[in-house]
Amino acid sequence: MKLRPLHIWLFVLLAILLLAWSQVAADEDNRTIIGPRNPPLAEGAEALNAGDAEEGVRLSLRGLEMAQGNRERKSAHSNLCAGYLLMDKPLTALGHCDAAIAIDPDFWRAYNNRALVYLRLDRFEESEADIAKGQALRPSSVKLKETRGLLLDETDPVVESIEVDERRSVVNGGQDDAGN
Repeated sequence: MKLRPLHIWLFVLLAILLLAWSQVAADEDNRTIIGPRNPPLAEGAEALNAGDAEEGVRLSLRGLEMAQGNRERKSAHSNLCAGYLLMDKPLTALGHCDAAIAIDPDFWRAYNNRALVYLRLDRFEESEADIAKGQALRPSSVKLKETRGLLLDETDPVVESIEVDERRSVVNGGQDDAGN
């Protein structure tokens, strides 16, 4: 099989791309990094997703202590906001939501979490404002739509208006007027 110049260039390009990718995956000591850079933060998020608020908060606090960069710090604060809300500590949760938004004013998840905290505190106007901010940043978010539904359940609940008329005509032998 004879290699054409185009095949050789494609082979060289592929080799360069693989080399570049391997350099991205290595740290300063040329060791490959496997897994998250901040294991407590990742494990805390997993615990929160599993519904274990206390373990999630404990691990997220450890992750916050070792956070490197704003991305990890805002994620830790956002997770702590959600965790403390699950533990029914909304004022503590609010402080962490505010911290996440201070780090990144475009972090829609923190607005969603803070809207839930405001909802728990019966601060409905602030909840509505945060939902609107979050939806402006992420219009297709299912989470924000769910949060809006919770807000509407509190502020404008659906009132059942179905009335069943169980009256039957005695004259017709227990049948209604239509003969049923």
